[in-house]
Amino acid sequence: MSAPETAPPEGPVQQPPLLRGTVTGMVVGSLLSACNIYSGLKIGWSSNMSVTGALLSYAAWRARSREAIEKSPFTILEVNLAQTSSSSAAAVSSAGLVAAVPALTLMTGRALSYPELVLWVFSVCLLGIMVAVPLRRQLLIDDPLPFPMGVACGETLRQMYAKGGEAIARVRALGLAALFAGGLKLLEHAKLAKPIAFPGALGGVSLKSLTFAFDPSLLLVGVGGIMGTRAALSILLGTLVCYGVLAPWLLAEGLVQPGKPGAPWFKEIVTWTLWPGVTLMVVSSLTSLALSWRTLVRGLASIRLRPGAKGADGEDVPDPHASDLAGSTLLRGVVAALVLSIGLQIILFGIPWWAALVGVAFSAALAIVAARVAGETGVTPIGAMGKVTQLVVGAALPGDVTANLMTANVTGGAASQCADLMNDLKTGQMLKASPRQQWFAQLGGAAAGAVVGSAIYMMLIPDPKSQLMTAEWAAPAVITWRAVAEVFRVGVAALPPLTPWAAGIAAVVGVVLAVLESKTKPAIRAWIPSPAAMGLSFVAAANQGFSLFLGGMLAMVISRTRKDWHGRFGIVVCSGFIAGEGIAGAGVSIWAMLAG
Repeated sequence: MSAPETAPPEGPVQQPPLLRGTVTGMVVGSLLSACNIYSGLKIGWSSNMSVTGALLSYAAWRARSREAIEKSPFTILEVNLAQTSSSSAAAVSSAGLVAAVPALTLMTGRALSYPELVLWVFSVCLLGIMVAVPLRRQLLIDDPLPFPMGVACGETLRQMYAKGGEAIARVRALGLAALFAGGLKLLEHAKLAKPIAFPGALGGVSLKSLTFAFDPSLLLVGVGGIMGTRAALSILLGTLVCYGVLAPWLLAEGLVQPGKPGAPWFKEIVTWTLWPGVTLMVVSSLTSLALSWRTLVRGLASIRLRPGAKGADGEDVPDPHASDLAGSTLLRGVVAALVLSIGLQIILFGIPWWAALVGVAFSAALAIVAARVAGETGVTPIGAMGKVTQLVVGAALPGDVTANLMTANVTGGAASQCADLMNDLKTGQMLKASPRQQWFAQLGGAAAGAVVGSAIYMMLIPDPKSQLMTAEWAAPAVITWRAVAEVFRVGVAALPPLTPWAAGIAAVVGVVLAVLESKTKPAIRAWIPSPAAMGLSFVAAANQGFSLFLGGMLAMVISRTRKDWHGRFGIVVCSGFIAGEGIAGAGVSIWAMLAG
């Protein structure tokens, strides 16, 4: 195999053709959308697939003959286009497919048809993409932010093209991890591997009924490895409190009714524990957002159509590597995004026009805030953005569940796509790529993801009411969105006994932990429980919590004993676990549905 193509030279760079890289990313990202939808419904976690998409796209074109590679090399800028397109396609899970859309079906019985779902998901993504377009100069040039995820992807691409065997080694590690995780999932489907229940009992209830088990899922181990040590320890703490202390007490007091003998009682337990868990996640997220008020102000102040950097003489300083969208193209895109989003809210869901208009305006502003938070911290607060809209719309239309869920769906999905594109644009800036080409690649990825991802969701979960909130599909994000909408529909008094008190205690804990998280030094913060991770453990089964904890601990040990290896392959192997089981699990579920 010939040496990889060289890294981009200094100075102006000739841009590659748009089509090959974009289409490659659309195909790869469509497959990766299955992983995010699968893991999102399993554990409420969606991964940034930029590096995974780049590695898979690179591998696809490097599999050609030496003559073909030398004649038509797949350059680093084409990989950047493929990475941009694939990450956009994979991110469609955040456009409602693992949260608001199934929550709507659970609460109202409304299930969108396939064409309706495709249009809805694409409209949410389009709004986020068009919000990101005028932000590039502000957040990458005028007031440049670090965008850690974008920088990490850019450095990975540079290493791939600068070191002869680096890319092949990472692709091989990704492939082997994916094959191993996918093979284990197939064994589980064939009943040759299954969760092993912990022996013993607590409070007269078997640990198996309390969902304590060793789960063979490597997807959860991969997610735990990416979460980090603090989140993994917090998951363990929350799991022990929820299922080791709270659940046995609830069963003993008759506040939760037992399930079938010999089976895990997750669905019975989570109907009560979801209220403190959701409250802990929502209140801590909103508190953290409020404590970042300076970032909020800067984000809202960034709303300018085409800002330009100013030189000492007050004149605009052009970006030498930019190829911005023409003003007319930008205007048409923004109008299309607004009309499509508002129109679909009115036509599909009967949302009052004024609420749809306010929701879209609110969503655009919060997407800008989310992009700035992602740029400063590397974390996109998708859930927090959605909850802000749920609270505002819930107060304005307290009995309208559909408006509550779907306007917030626009906010969360737009925030996800906006932050995703800004990270990709940061990578492109490092490589001197054309922003204009990246915008079109992002649009192509969103379209492909909407078409394929919607089909995958409908085949995976044909009956949300019977499939979700079970040990197989815990769906923590669905539980969270549904719970917030439920409070506005029925009121606090209609909640299960003692849950208002539990939610109140969780709210206080959420505020305290969020304040400590914000005000303490990093060395101390590492030992403060993560309220988001603890809240997640209250809406996921104990076996899932232990797998996440195991992944985090393995990553910590490897990072300390094999630091260089972990730096090169840690995230790659974890991504392989997620991709392998995600694709295999989705495939198995779809095959079972078609065969049945």
